[in-house]
Amino acid sequence: MIESCDSGSLPLIGNERTFLEGAASPRISGEESTIYFRRRVVESFLDKVEAGIDVPSYPQFRDMNQMFLKMIDGVEKSRDGYVETGVFSLKAGNRRIPEVLAIEESSHEIHERLNEVFRLRVCVTGPYTLSALFPYRDTMIFARLGDIISRIVENNIFNGKYGSVALVAVDEPTFGLVDDHLIDHGSEGRKNLRKAWDSIFRKASSKDLHTCLHLHNTADRLFWDVPSLNIIESHVDDSLYHARRTGELLESTDKFLKASLCITDFDKLIRSRIVADSKQELSESLVNQRVAKAWKDIAHERLDIRIFLEDEGIMEKRLNRVIKRFGEERISYAGPECGLKSFPSYESALEVLRRVSKATKKLQDK
Repeated sequence: MIESCDSGSLPLIGNERTFLEGAASPRISGEESTIYFRRRVVESFLDKVEAGIDVPSYPQFRDMNQMFLKMIDGVEKSRDGYVETGVFSLKAGNRRIPEVLAIEESSHEIHERLNEVFRLRVCVTGPYTLSALFPYRDTMIFARLGDIISRIVENNIFNGKYGSVALVAVDEPTFGLVDDHLIDHGSEGRKNLRKAWDSIFRKASSKDLHTCLHLHNTADRLFWDVPSLNIIESHVDDSLYHARRTGELLESTDKFLKASLCITDFDKLIRSRIVADSKQELSESLVNQRVAKAWKDIAHERLDIRIFLEDEGIMEKRLNRVIKRFGEERISYAGPECGLKSFPSYESALEVLRRVSKATKKLQDK
């Protein structure tokens, strides 16, 4: 059975400063910012479940790179990026992802609201993406970052009476987008990155959890060689979802796909609508002008955001195409291609999740 999941991020509503203060001190009981942070995380998680998502990610309102680097000792931010100042280790009191901690410690409350046991998708930034923030890298940086991320994953898996972690995802949006001599074929760095991914996923697979790699480009096939990786996901238009080679590799490596049902780049959605509605061919300059005007009208509430959202029919067609190509038995999950933080409103992001859920459940009901 194909279930729905999401990639995590949403537009933050409320006081960002108070939220970030609460994230920095998630265990200080009674602190106003901590209470605010926990309430925002729990309510948004409940909103995802009530939108129909089967395995929601913890709500991400923070920068995913910074939130994990802030958990690590031996790292300092410089003018040019991050630098290693010592052996990587987890900072005292930073073993847990604050959002995951908030959900676990609110499990009873969440269960009472839902009247069912919930499942959670935990996502972490991958070693390759984090390494890109270091201007001085060597072939062992993937191993060092992989080791610390695997410890974070291990510390954030829970299985309780009211809810549990069901899926662990590693986000690697920068992998495969640029030529990087550190991961040339046959290089030591390439071997170290593969081993780093495997060590992270093994922490989850050893607990019988699903493991997923979130990519924006799958031209580099290194990930197929990671034994403990179960599920691969990428963007809607990535070759992963239409190449014949994908089917062969899914079978030979015994892996699965998360079908990406909708585009999450809101600029791209606006541009598509403008081009589709025009009765004549538009120049790039004119399209850009109309995109800028659309954003201005959205900001002043002169335009209904929903006209730019992809409908359930489009999502159903995408899901059916992937199933037809690779077989339903090779599709574990379906969801948006990426996070929804770029959306202009919180409600519009939830509406996308509702449509994703409906499109996925229509398949289940057949």
